[in-house]
Amino acid sequence: MLFLDLTHTSHTRARTGIQRVTRAIWAGLGAEAQPVCHDPYLDGWRTLDPWETDNLAARTPASIRSGKWPFRARLRGNLKRLARRGSQQGCTGLRDVAQGLIVPELFSSRVARALPRLFSAVSGPKIALFYDATPLTHPEFTPPDMVSRFPAYMQDLLAFDGVAAISAESREALLGYWNWVGIREPPAVTAIPLGIARQEPVPDTLGNPGISPGTPTILCVGTIEGRKNHASLLEACERLWARGLVFDLRLVGLAQKETGREALSKIAALKLAGRPIRYDGPVDDAELEAAYAGCSFTVYPSFAEGFGLPVLESLAREKPCICLGRGALGEASQGGGCRTVGSVDATALEGAIAGLLGDPAELARLGLEARARRIKGWDDYVRELAGWMGSLAVSPIPKA
Repeated sequence: MLFLDLTHTSHTRARTGIQRVTRAIWAGLGAEAQPVCHDPYLDGWRTLDPWETDNLAARTPASIRSGKWPFRARLRGNLKRLARRGSQQGCTGLRDVAQGLIVPELFSSRVARALPRLFSAVSGPKIALFYDATPLTHPEFTPPDMVSRFPAYMQDLLAFDGVAAISAESREALLGYWNWVGIREPPAVTAIPLGIARQEPVPDTLGNPGISPGTPTILCVGTIEGRKNHASLLEACERLWARGLVFDLRLVGLAQKETGREALSKIAALKLAGRPIRYDGPVDDAELEAAYAGCSFTVYPSFAEGFGLPVLESLAREKPCICLGRGALGEASQGGGCRTVGSVDATALEGAIAGLLGDPAELARLGLEARARRIKGWDDYVRELAGWMGSLAVSPIPKA
């Protein structure tokens, strides 16, 4: 049995990238994993309650990504903590010893301080996932609290037996940082690219309410935040509409209000100006599939990614994608189906979008390339992750 730390994801129904990866690992491991969380009111680790498992399995996404703890859960944790005052049972609720631990979330400083107690209940390898170093490389597009937390988080990862980066780009970023701060014997780090949910392309039978019938639709799926660069996409589309090109733009994704304000303001302004744009916010799986089915192609304008799930999800549905051609997105685009650009500024995006809108043969060719690709599923990813984890040596457990 493995412990799977779901401290954050079990307390939110948001479906941002990390939450989707975490839920996929939970589903893929099934009975092999015991989900656990750090309860700050209990001041200890425990298995999940039914309401937390319900959050993991929920189909309807939340409109905010922060975690919620109901009053009854807070009260129960506080009472249990007071009842065991004076004892040293930091892993209250974890009666078994696990053969390994996977931490797939970007964990907080409070969780980091509690990790040694969880490690003491694990006899085998302890691994964490690493997504990207954007808070260090692009602090201007990252919430301030994450920027201040991130250097310590990178140090906290040194306590694990291994770190699975989600791309070669992310692996190099992590190792580069550790080398820069003088770490000479880091834990094992490997790059295991993510999988996606297996989904056969579906016919556009549901339609796209609010989108003009018969008009080409461009779809963009991703959290509305600074580094995702929606502002440049919106500027590119405004230029194309001003040139007389006819197409609709549909945006899907949770808004990060701290860094996504500029994009949200532009969306509102374009709507007010009567431009054919639709922003849905977070949607459930059925509506997302309908959006993919109804689009001509997708654009993923991000300039800083650890992986880029929406690129491969688009290709798996035989929809070509415009994206950056370097870094982690360059890795994802290898194999065909993408129109890559050297920059994701408004001018480059304008040219790429106009090119696909005006060249049906090229669009069809990219669609055939996408269809020919074999894209890894979550089951493949979980097998790779578990297999690598089993090869690791176990380091001494730090004292709690």
